Amino acid sequence: MSRARADEEEYWHSSKFRAFTFDDEDDELSQLKESKRAVNSLRDIVDDDDDDLERVSWSGEPVGSISWSIKETASSSTSSLEGRDSSLQKGSSSYAAFPKQVSSYSLSSLFKGEFCLSFSALSDTGVKNYAPELRRPKAEYKDYSSDWNPKDTVRRMQRGKICSLERFRSLQDKLVLLDEAVAGHDGNVITAVLIFLKRTLRREILFRELEVRQVALCHLIHFLKETGEQKLLLDLLRLCFFSLSLQLSQYREHLNIQDVEKRREFLKGCIGLPFSAEDTSHIQDHYTLLERQIIIEANDRHLETAGQSEIFRKYPRKASILNMPLVTTLFYSCFYHYTEAEGTFSSPTNLKKTFKIPDKQYVLTALAARAKLRAWDDVDALFTTKNWLGYTKKKAPIGFHRVVEILQRNNAPVQVLQEYVRLVEDVETRLNLATKYKCHDVVIETYKDLKDRIQLTAYKCKVERGSAEEEKINSILNNMVRNTY
Repeated sequence: MSRARADEEEYWHSSKFRAFTFDDEDDELSQLKESKRAVNSLRDIVDDDDDDLERVSWSGEPVGSISWSIKETASSSTSSLEGRDSSLQKGSSSYAAFPKQVSSYSLSSLFKGEFCLSFSALSDTGVKNYAPELRRPKAEYKDYSSDWNPKDTVRRMQRGKICSLERFRSLQDKLVLLDEAVAGHDGNVITAVLIFLKRTLRREILFRELEVRQVALCHLIHFLKETGEQKLLLDLLRLCFFSLSLQLSQYREHLNIQDVEKRREFLKGCIGLPFSAEDTSHIQDHYTLLERQIIIEANDRHLETAGQSEIFRKYPRKASILNMPLVTTLFYSCFYHYTEAEGTFSSPTNLKKTFKIPDKQYVLTALAARAKLRAWDDVDALFTTKNWLGYTKKKAPIGFHRVVEILQRNNAPVQVLQEYVRLVEDVETRLNLATKYKCHDVVIETYKDLKDRIQLTAYKCKVERGSAEEEKINSILNNMVRNTY
């Protein structure tokens, strides 16, 4: 019993584990030395067996072979960086087998060399995600090119592409760029180009060029209002007002020119003034009308002098057509040249088409001209229309009540007036017009349709005794009495 206890005490006292002591430095130093000896012994074993030991990867293939290198390269491109680190720790003995100097350029050594180089590069640069850089399409590189002309630049700006405007340095290139932007009808592009011009051009030059570019000028005025650049806006508005006053004063000079040919040439030059699009259109019409009047006046003067035209003999001209307004010219044409073909300059239809005269204005003018000549057939044809079935009906774009008034002012006979009074749709208006212009038949027929015996009896006192109208009223009243019983 005593021996067993003695052996037990000897076992515990002879154990390599010792109790805790305060001699930490000695304990750590001894452990470090012991670890170093273990590592050195392991290195000796590996170095001794380096030539005879065949290293095999986890897949069962010899390390360093071609198939092993291909698989390792493919797996390294798909696995994460942490996976590479873990595989490095697991296969540290395998990597130790690589020779430090490659004596021959065999395929296997090439694969091994590339793999080791890529791995070493990753380990040196730290933890990063490496991905192959995708090649941009060739069209993308053109976004940064400086070889675009103004038209292509505006087109790319409309599509939202990046375009540098700094390459347009000369004044001519900048103005061409602005004109292309205006022609593109894109407000954002116009504003962007104007901002570039405002920054790169002097104010005097910019304002001078915008005087003849009204669209761009309006965009710049709106932009300055939005950004609150009051000083520049006031200067621009002051210049625009002065420019407009100058243009109007220059346009008024044609009133002082007595010679018709010189006035025509002056108006032709006024077309190029920097007016707005609407004002320019009016000046163009003014020039065209004067040119047309010169031609008509020359031909009609010749016909009137020679006495070859009956209408000029019957209705001599009281004044020249030169410098007359468009409506007066249309009336003159409807009076003297109503039946002419559309191809002639003096034809009313030609004037209507050239100057885009509305239908109401044309009908009013033509009606006044033909009624003055008492050409009732022409008046009737003016309002007669035919539908696709061949039926005819009368239609007036100005309303038949106005037709009646114009006919009455030109002393139209009662028969003609009654025909157009009947066409007035509103009953009250029809009765008023018929009563005012003494169209008795229309009044009697209207009261008959309304079956108004009282109004018929009252209107009987307004017609002459023994006239056809009184007999007609008596006949209608008698019929009403019979139908009642």
